[in-house]
Amino acid sequence: MLSIIDSHTDPYWNLAAEEYLLGRFSRPVFRLWQNAPAVIVGRNQNARAEINAGFIGRRGIAVVRRLSGGGAVYHDLGNVNYTFLDACDRSESSAGMFRRFTAPVIAALAKLGVEATLEGRNDLTIAGLKFSGNAICVRSGRMMHHGTMLFDTNLDDMAAALSSDTSKFTGRAVASRRSRVTNILPHLAEPMTAGQFMAFIGQEVARQAEVYEYTAEDTDAISRLADTKYRTDEWNFAASPAYSFSKTANFPCGTLSLTAKIEKGTLEDLAISGDYFFTRDTAEFCEAMRGCPAAQEKIAERASELPFGDYFNGITLEELCSLFII
Repeated sequence: MLSIIDSHTDPYWNLAAEEYLLGRFSRPVFRLWQNAPAVIVGRNQNARAEINAGFIGRRGIAVVRRLSGGGAVYHDLGNVNYTFLDACDRSESSAGMFRRFTAPVIAALAKLGVEATLEGRNDLTIAGLKFSGNAICVRSGRMMHHGTMLFDTNLDDMAAALSSDTSKFTGRAVASRRSRVTNILPHLAEPMTAGQFMAFIGQEVARQAEVYEYTAEDTDAISRLADTKYRTDEWNFAASPAYSFSKTANFPCGTLSLTAKIEKGTLEDLAISGDYFFTRDTAEFCEAMRGCPAAQEKIAERASELPFGDYFNGITLEELCSLFII
């Protein structure tokens, strides 16, 4: 087995590295890594439904889609992530995979005096509180198992970054199930830093492994994949399944109620109603907005090209665009 203790903390690069390693290496790999603040959404999730866009935007928190299924998770430098890559055994159930790859993590934590257990299908818990979620991706005869470990994560920021209300969305996307969580640090007999914890886990889990250092070819390929895929809205947001959402807000010059359908990252349908004055039919504005990329800056750019004040007397462009912050 190869062991990679990764020093990169760029979320886009780290998710690209997982795809690269999955497709590039035939030997088993164990990898430890950390992300700067980010929300990592599952492959089949509606990214916009999973995040608190206002908080995310103010903090400059990355939103990145991963290859595996499951729910959205929050990462920061108090969180340590682990990945196992191996050949896929089609006779092994997903439950068996979760048991096999979480077992060494549970054993390592036991050496620190932490009694962790695998609960449900893919959660690791301490005293019934979740500290790790796990997910699996299978591709071309290879499988990837990866999981989070909340070590000293800012739980307030985690709660603020993840949306707790997906009721305004409808569609095929898979919503996250929120759980009561805990960090590992309070359960340790002796305190340590996240870096020390990461080194300990690496030593325990990959004791017999061969240390692998990225080559220049590796880093160049991963960087290209990060730039062409993982940094793009097309992957992180447009890859979301089709969905609809609605939002209502009160402004000084009236109330607006908006309902939108998003498909492949663009506005496929838009309806706006409410208590406001206008001199041109709002339906004309909604029709002109169809096909616009469903990103706030693109919506603002398209709307500014129209006679906006005629459609919404006294309502500002900024106020209208705030309805698209979900």
